[in-house]
Amino acid sequence: MDVKFKILGSSSSGNAALLRIPGLNILIDAGLSGKKIEALLNNEGLALEALNAVFLTHEHNDHSAGVRGLSKFSNLPFFANQDTIQAIQPKLQKCPKWKVFETDRPFNFGPLKVHPFSVPHDAYDPVGFFFEWGTGDLFDPLASLAWVTDLGYASSLVKERIRKAKILVIEANHCSEMLKNDSKRPWSLKQRISGRHGHLSNKSTFSILKSIKGRCWEKIFLMHLSKDCNNVEIVQKMFSQLEGHGSKFSTFVVDPSSAETIPI
Repeated sequence: MDVKFKILGSSSSGNAALLRIPGLNILIDAGLSGKKIEALLNNEGLALEALNAVFLTHEHNDHSAGVRGLSKFSNLPFFANQDTIQAIQPKLQKCPKWKVFETDRPFNFGPLKVHPFSVPHDAYDPVGFFFEWGTGDLFDPLASLAWVTDLGYASSLVKERIRKAKILVIEANHCSEMLKNDSKRPWSLKQRISGRHGHLSNKSTFSILKSIKGRCWEKIFLMHLSKDCNNVEIVQKMFSQLEGHGSKFSTFVVDPSSAETIPI
């Protein structure tokens, strides 16, 4: 099966990714402007009109800023839970084609089975996504992708979604020491970022991944790196140790300045 996955943006300035499987093109989060998303899709050889759906994790601007521009396409569905919709809609001039899902209740969208699962973050009802597709036969093997970003810790449910994913996209947001020594952020913001409803540090993400047994991973993308309190080299050095534990998977760090995926 021909599957293409491309991270379009990955930082506090905006997060979005494109997943293309036969017969379906979806956007996961829309934290860039509509015009920027359209340009990035065009770079991938995809017209915005060919996009089949947008899936939103939560209402924060770095994950939903593009809804305003994309909503001009009246037939484009936006999947979100009710609390996220209620937080985003007052910011919009138009009402997009909302499709409401319930957190922790799976549903189907074309060939995709979608599992939205709860994550601990300081939003109204934030979720991660676990996508599955394929029939499981020789010509159409089962495949899966977990989108796990903006969370302060990983519950047992989140860890199980992480374990089962063949393509894992997970945040490694900050280096704890760099955040501690950062002079731009007030102490209250540092507490928010590092708290149990904030963001995963490099060490936290590494510990989570190292602890998981029975991994299904083929590719790991480490994303949502802070531009000020993290850097690609630190993440590369730490997570290169993960590949020394006998598992066969490729690991990539997503540069927050360019969204370029850099192999470890």
